[in-house]
Amino acid sequence: MTPAISFSSVHKAFGDVHALDDVAFSAPVGSVTVLLGPNGAGKTTTVRLTTGALLSDSGEIRVLGLDPLVDGDSVRSRVGVVPPKPAFYDQLTGWENLQFAATIFGSDEASAREAAKRFDIADALDKDVGGYSTGMRTRLALARAVIHDPEVLMLDEPTAGLDPESARAVLELITDLAGRGRTIVMCTHLLHEAEGIADQVVLMDKGRVRAHGNPRDLARAYMPDPIVVMDSEDRESLAFLVQFDGVLDVRMDDAAYVTLDSLDRVPDIVIEMVKRGARPTRIEPLNPTLEDLYFEMQRAHRGAS
Repeated sequence: MTPAISFSSVHKAFGDVHALDDVAFSAPVGSVTVLLGPNGAGKTTTVRLTTGALLSDSGEIRVLGLDPLVDGDSVRSRVGVVPPKPAFYDQLTGWENLQFAATIFGSDEASAREAAKRFDIADALDKDVGGYSTGMRTRLALARAVIHDPEVLMLDEPTAGLDPESARAVLELITDLAGRGRTIVMCTHLLHEAEGIADQVVLMDKGRVRAHGNPRDLARAYMPDPIVVMDSEDRESLAFLVQFDGVLDVRMDDAAYVTLDSLDRVPDIVIEMVKRGARPTRIEPLNPTLEDLYFEMQRAHRGAS
């Protein structure tokens, strides 16, 4: 199946700053792709290039089989976007802003009201947007982005400024749209929010894609050895772990994060702890979260550079 979005050797510079450098990845139809990376990694530039709001210097971009350089209007009619700082006509009401968006996208009033209801802003639609809080503006931007039932939804930090209930509504929207065959690309710093909904992650840093793929596959590639979290009443008593057979690495944090060549080593380690008078309080295999994977990928690529 042709991917909904594909980047191939894409470059974009702003003067001497290379915002994107040889970026390549694809987002399958009906998938949720999460762009990860620090500020300045190139995530927002990637979103803007996808919609044709920015033009690439070189490389090839395809969105739903179209080239944003040539077919920008057609691409934007089939894509919904929530930018990090959404712009509105502040002197108009929320409803007037939604009506304007509905007219542009050829949607009807019922679609606008349904979008407003989904993000719980129906009661504020008669107020001028200039008086909206940050969270209200974000909810209005989300309603506007889905008013035309887009095939692709681009979300740049979509839960910033939202209360927990509204943030949950965004994540439910993502799951619902992907289940109906829509394609989602989301930039976020809140990695726990992407946990469980990301079909693939794209790690970006300094304008380059450092790694991309399914989180489970990436975890096997970047964290192939099992990690066990160990703790005791006297944490200093765990110092022996660094010299124990089968222990590949020990990282001390809120507990000892022990990398092993095999989980079969755990019983012997526990026996040794007891022999040394240590009283174990935690022995738990670590199931890597998206945050664990993110920092491990960052460490691996920064160590290699």
